[in-house]
Amino acid sequence: MTHSFFSQELTMWLVAAFALAGGLAQLVDGTLGMGFGVTSATVLLALGVAPATASAATHAAKLPTTLISGLSHWRVGNVDKGVFLRVAIPGAIGGFLGAVVLTSISLEAAKGGMAGLLLFFGAVILARFGFGMRIIPTPKSGHTARWLSPIGLLGGFVDATGGGGWGPVVTPSLMTVTSHEPRKVVGTTNAAEFAVAVSVSIGFITGAAHQDIPWLPVLGLVLGGVIVAPIAARLAGRLPHAPMGVMVGGLIILVNSIAVLGSFADLPLPVDLALIVGWIVLVAQVAWKAWLRERAGRTQDEVPTEPTPA
Repeated sequence: MTHSFFSQELTMWLVAAFALAGGLAQLVDGTLGMGFGVTSATVLLALGVAPATASAATHAAKLPTTLISGLSHWRVGNVDKGVFLRVAIPGAIGGFLGAVVLTSISLEAAKGGMAGLLLFFGAVILARFGFGMRIIPTPKSGHTARWLSPIGLLGGFVDATGGGGWGPVVTPSLMTVTSHEPRKVVGTTNAAEFAVAVSVSIGFITGAAHQDIPWLPVLGLVLGGVIVAPIAARLAGRLPHAPMGVMVGGLIILVNSIAVLGSFADLPLPVDLALIVGWIVLVAQVAWKAWLRERAGRTQDEVPTEPTPA
């Protein structure tokens, strides 16, 4: 009886912890257009979940969260239907192919590859929001519609093989090749991600990667994501993007760096702790400076211009 009670209590705490993580990840994803997939996959990999299973679990959690998020963005007018179709359909095709590829390669190769890819996307997010740099090159010329299908195809493939990556690839690309304001780019990216999540999940089911999915963490991610998704859609464009992006990128880099470095060298615990603390302090400083720059930019935008004399 006592054992059963403690087991149920532990289960509830586990679900609650992942619900908090899922809610925070969805808050970031719904307002920045990136973060839920790479954050969730990073957490699952850190728990020792196999790469294909981590990606399958992440996309299983994305099914309800991206549906609610996409509908919420659609309802508040944050989705461009034309861009949505041109990105979602190729994204679904790329996602299915990526899932098939990930389930067909060796476990060690997949683990190192996914950790490296997540590390790269952490650097992409940190550079973008912390320093205003774009590591992923995006097309700057040509007809807009010409670039949408390749962007979706690449985003879907990378999303499946990396357990996340749709947002870091698609959001900055759409900001370059469309003239939409950020909230509409974020909304369109989130809505299209549902089609990608469905396709990727089908791809993993055909590869039997779904059999070992840790359903309790997935349940927690889903609960937190679904609750926060409508709130994030309304907050898109209102919250301070820069410090949130810096902290998410810093966390992803930290966790996946540990995984990558651990495969090459076993550092003493004091060295590990010193590196971790130093990185946290550095990221906090970058986030603070990014917030000051963003606040200064918003203040300048809000200053009324002097009327020109007649």
